[in-house]
This record gives sequence, C-alpha cells and structure tokens, in this order.
Amino acid sequence: MRDPHEPSESLAYLPATEMLRRLEEGVLSSRELVQTLLTRIEAIDAPSSATSLNAVAALSEDVLVVAEQRDAERARGEVRGALHGIPIVIKDNIEAIGLPGLAGSTALRGRASRDAPLVTRLREAGAIVMASTNLSQWANIRSVRSTSGYSSSGGLVGNPWALDRSAGGSSSGSGAAVAAGLAPLAVGTETDGSIVCPASVNGVVGLKPTVGNVPANYVVPISASQDSPGPMARSVRDVALLYSVLGASPQPAPLTPRIAVANNWRTGNPETDQLFDDFVARLRATGATMLERDVALPGDEESADEEAVLLAELFDDLTSYLKDRPGDGVTSLADVIAYEDEHRDIEQRFFGHDLFLKAMGTGGRAGDAYQQSRARNLKWAVETCLTPGLDGADVLIAPSYGPSWKSDLAVGGHPGPASVATMAPAIAGWPIMSLPLGLVQGLPVGLAVIARPDCEWTIIDAASMFEHLISESNPLPPPSWSPPSRG
Repeated sequence: MRDPHEPSESLAYLPATEMLRRLEEGVLSSRELVQTLLTRIEAIDAPSSATSLNAVAALSEDVLVVAEQRDAERARGEVRGALHGIPIVIKDNIEAIGLPGLAGSTALRGRASRDAPLVTRLREAGAIVMASTNLSQWANIRSVRSTSGYSSSGGLVGNPWALDRSAGGSSSGSGAAVAAGLAPLAVGTETDGSIVCPASVNGVVGLKPTVGNVPANYVVPISASQDSPGPMARSVRDVALLYSVLGASPQPAPLTPRIAVANNWRTGNPETDQLFDDFVARLRATGATMLERDVALPGDEESADEEAVLLAELFDDLTSYLKDRPGDGVTSLADVIAYEDEHRDIEQRFFGHDLFLKAMGTGGRAGDAYQQSRARNLKWAVETCLTPGLDGADVLIAPSYGPSWKSDLAVGGHPGPASVATMAPAIAGWPIMSLPLGLVQGLPVGLAVIARPDCEWTIIDAASMFEHLISESNPLPPPSWSPPSRG
C-alpha cells in the first residue's frame, strides 16, 4: 500500500536533523512544517480517517502560534536551542500546559496540567510541543488482561505497519506517531519495556535512560525506582539530539564500544532470533570486540518480586501524585478504583482493574515484604544478571521483541515473542535502547542495547554503529500500512 497521505509524505519522514538544516537555510518554515503534519494527522490518524491510526490524543491549541513565533525568532537571529522550530509529541501521561495529561483515563479529565520539567527543557530548547499521544491506560499497570495501546479516553492505537497489529505499550502512540510520520520526535515513558516495546514493533528507535537522568516530575507515575521518560525517533542520530535536551547532557566525543552478546536471551520467534544471529555474525566480521555469554534468566521469583515492588510503589506514588495535581477529582488510588467502578461502562468495557486492587492490598512501601522483594530483585538484576553480563564489555545486546501481535480487546493484547532484555535494566534503573533490526513477516523487530548507569552516550555510540551496519544490508523501508501477508 502506498503512503496514505502522499501530499505530506516528503516532509513527514524527514529526520529532525534535516528539518533543522532546512530551517536554518530558510527553505522551510516551522509553520509550514507544523501545518503539514497537522494535515497529515487529520488525514490518517483521526477516527474518521481511512486508516484511523489513533496515535494522537490531543493537539496543542496554540501550536501554529508557537510555530510562527519560532519563525520570527529565527528571522531575528534568536535561535535559542538545539530543537528550535522542531515539532514534538509527548505521551499523554506527561503534563504540559495546554494538553490534558490523562494517562488514558477519563478520571483525570478537566484537571489542570503544568509543564513537567522535561517539557520546560523542550520549550527552552525551542521545540514546538505539538500534541500528546495515546497510550496503554495508566501505562499498562491496571490489569493483567489489558490490551497494549488501549485507553478509555483515547481508544486503541494501530500499528502503521499493519493496522490490525499492536503498536506495543505503553508508549504506543509515541511509537506509532513517529513511525507514521506524524512527528519527527516523541517522548515516551518506561517502567519495564514501555519505550523499548513500541520502538521495536513500530520500527523506530527508543531510549529508556537511567532512572533520574530525565526528570519524571509531573509525569503520572507507577514506580519511582523504575519510571523514566525517554526519547523516540526514526534514527539513532535524532534520538541523540532529543536526549541531549531531555537529559541536559551534551554529546561527548564518540567511542568504539566493546560488545557482549547475550546468547540465551531469545524472543522465541525463530525468524527474529535468526535475524539477530545473522547480525552478530556480520558484526563479528567487522572486527568489533565481541564477547559471547549466557546471561542469567529471570524465574518466577524475580517476576513476582518485580510485580510486588511495582504495585507497592504504585500505591504510594500514584496517590502522592494525584494529591499534588491541581484541580478537583481523584486524589488516591482508592479514588481511582471507585471512579472506575462508578463509570464501569466507560472505564471497564474490556477489562477491569485487578492490579489496582492488588496494589491496594500491599499497603505501599511500609511493610517488610516490600523491602525484601526490592532487595532480592535488585540483587538479582545487578549482581546476578547485569554485572556479569557486562563484564569486560561496554554494552550488552540481544533481540528485543519479535513481530507485533494482533490486537484483541476481547482477550487482552500483551506481547507475543519477546526476550527478557528489558527486565533486569528496568529493575536496576539502568539504560536500554531498541533500534530496528529488520523485518520479519513484513513487520519490524528490534535490537536491544544495554549499558551501565549514566552510559546513555555509550549506548548511542554503539547503536549508531549497529544502525549503519544494518542499513547497509537490510535497510528499513517506510511502514506498509497493510495487513501482513502471513502470521
């Protein structure tokens, strides 16, 4: 299938770095760029459109005014930041003035939004905050039966590679919007897999930074120990550009990283795992420093401990956030549960809130059970898994996710083939990236790259090398916008 909106295609897929060059040369204006993308959103994203991608949750009312302001600033020689005049979209659990910040829930409708510190960084860098993006409601922590990409306030996000397939979660709309050419840059958030998953299945690049390196204030929380906002884009270079702003971290001189391969971290999808093995063979042939090893796998205890930690922190952190947010409405997790029960026809049409109920039973961080679970979990992630996995290396690589699965609101839509690559970095709060590895059954699959805390630029250096090698033999085309031929 051809691009569903050919008049905007030539601008829609430009890298942010190329947009900046054209803005600097005066052959493109921010107003022209934003207007083109708004037209594209209306044509292919809106529920009334033929494709109905549903990635965008809300548009900033003043987006064209801000675009004209950026053009006027540039004309006066007042370019004031690395993203001056570039439109960006942010996940709908991030507060920004003029956007709803609903986390996908109707319970937060009408509550005032503030500019989260990360949004302030974007605006100070000259970015145009164009829209918020749909997500898995409450960042996919509500139910074991939730469907990735679905929220009661925004509906179900499609995948531009195949509209009946999942856009992943929970940063579903951010991944789909970037892949579909609705915006060059996006911000997602991750607790465990919520940037890496949609990056992988939508064929884009996503970086979950070290917890704390991008401020999470005024972001609807799950877990203070694991939540991290991060950049998403169509190339490693654009992710680097956005991370330099979000993390207030200028890019240092590049290094050549030493690479460890997690041989036993597989997705279970034979074609994805073979594609990864072929990539490792090509990488080895370049002369790169390569170490291959088996890395610890999580068992039932590690999974149970992670869930216990997340639910206890959710009990505390969501309640604290809701009490602090301006406006009237729910002020605790208990209030959210009561609201969803009262509005069951809207909030629980397809699945309930069993994990919320389970979180209520934890009592938060106060009990010994939380402390014990967190200590065991952290010890496994750092001492048993990541430290040995990265011994003698700068980055650890593995396949991230296999091809996307079909969305099914009736039975739930959690991931199909996936490696365990996200779990240990999530628990430890260490950085991880996914970048496109290639296509399987006409759908994107991803390569995961992990490093030690505060080593985002090491990941970016490695990913730049990997991206170049992959593009030489297996470049990713634009999304197909059609059902897969098989699977």
